[in-house]
Amino acid sequence: MSQDLPARMLRLLSLLQTRRTWTGDELADRLGVTLRTIRRDIDRLRGLGYPVQGTTGTAGGYRLTSGADVPPLLLDDDEAVAIAVALRTATRGVARIEETAVRALAKLEQVLPVRLRHQVTTIQAAAAPLPVPWGTGPTADPTVLATLAAACRDHEIVTFTYRTSGGETGPRRVEPHALVAADPVWYFVAHDIDRDGWRLFRVDRLTDPAPTGHRVTPRELPNPDAATYVAARLAAAPARYTFHATVPADAETVRARTWSLPGRVQPVDDHTSTLDLAADNPHHIAEQLLGIDLGPDDTIHGTLELAPHLEQLGKRLLRAANALTRQDDQSKQRDGPDARHGP
Repeated sequence: MSQDLPARMLRLLSLLQTRRTWTGDELADRLGVTLRTIRRDIDRLRGLGYPVQGTTGTAGGYRLTSGADVPPLLLDDDEAVAIAVALRTATRGVARIEETAVRALAKLEQVLPVRLRHQVTTIQAAAAPLPVPWGTGPTADPTVLATLAAACRDHEIVTFTYRTSGGETGPRRVEPHALVAADPVWYFVAHDIDRDGWRLFRVDRLTDPAPTGHRVTPRELPNPDAATYVAARLAAAPARYTFHATVPADAETVRARTWSLPGRVQPVDDHTSTLDLAADNPHHIAEQLLGIDLGPDDTIHGTLELAPHLEQLGKRLLRAANALTRQDDQSKQRDGPDARHGP
């Protein structure tokens, strides 16, 4: 019996990590032991530093909570590989995480079995990040992200202070739905209780998040998923500069070459699309246009104030092209007409 005890406790710990709350009877049934044995194993886990809390209610139960120290975590193979890959990429848009990720990765890889270490290396070699040209911006606090993620997981109402784009600051009380990373900005999708509607919050403008302990039934999002909702909201947001054009290419190609949100590119037919760009920074639009050929002049419309910025970028590129041409001419004059053919 004593030889089976460590394995049973590991299974018990694994169960506690997969769900917020378990009743004692559920745990006993899963492990094939008595309720008394479950209570004894729970006490032993607590003695090892695992913060297992007893819950009140009709049947009572147990849940793994946060403690003063970090006890060992039990990970299956897939979870260990996923965490190692995420640490190697050192999540963009999260403040102060790069150095911490390196330290955590070193600890994890030290204990990974060789077969899993090989999987991590293989995945990392095949997955190259492709940041957008303007992939710098405000970073989110990892503690804030963790609090919001837990609230999303537990469907628990959360409160926080939010600063709008106009600079107004005030309290919010929301039903959380999901976090979306739109490199490099993190967005929090939630249903605002006081305003009775879905809202999109930038995490870098959000402070002092606090779970309330009140859990709710998840609402149905008005889009297929959170990422689609964020993309639609961002595409519909007003901006200082706009640019519209008909492009002689299919929608998928245009979307890929301009790094556009799905709603910004619409197909006309198999070989033509409409492009609708908007940004507060004119250089963003200019850089997006570099990857495509535009259609007829009469299909191009937009903010007049954008024209000087596009012209400026065009002049810079033309100057660079002229410099390369002059360099080639000078090289030919220096080497002579027969230099390419050798003696």
